[in-house]
Amino acid sequence: MLAQLGSTQFEIAPLNMHELSHDAGSDYVEKPVVGRRPPLEFVGEGTDTRRISCRLFPERFGGLSSVEGLQKQRASGKAVPFMRGDGRALGWYAIESVSVKDTYIGPHGVGRVVEVEIDLIRGDAAGGGSVFSIISGLI
Repeated sequence: MLAQLGSTQFEIAPLNMHELSHDAGSDYVEKPVVGRRPPLEFVGEGTDTRRISCRLFPERFGGLSSVEGLQKQRASGKAVPFMRGDGRALGWYAIESVSVKDTYIGPHGVGRVVEVEIDLIRGDAAGGGSVFSIISGLI
């Protein structure tokens, strides 16, 4: 296993995760002062996002049901655990988007190669007072 996102496992086949990127930031507030550069005050963790790039070869290995599972997890709006294949927990992430691109279309209208991009945003575990539960409570 290369990684697991919620109920979806990424393996060599059928759902092959071939690239993973991570962007994390911090938030600061500037304090204006006269005659020098404004000092910065750290106010907490900023946005933490990840992108998973995958490739499927459905004619040979299947795997389209994995993409459907990712779409269901995305539609639920809930943060799910993300774990690397070596067992390291990477945190809880909501699936912001799942982009699918079929190429080399076969006789049944399905791509022989299917590229999948999954965009994640860091959240909190369910019931953990997450931003997602606070916002949904306000709506």
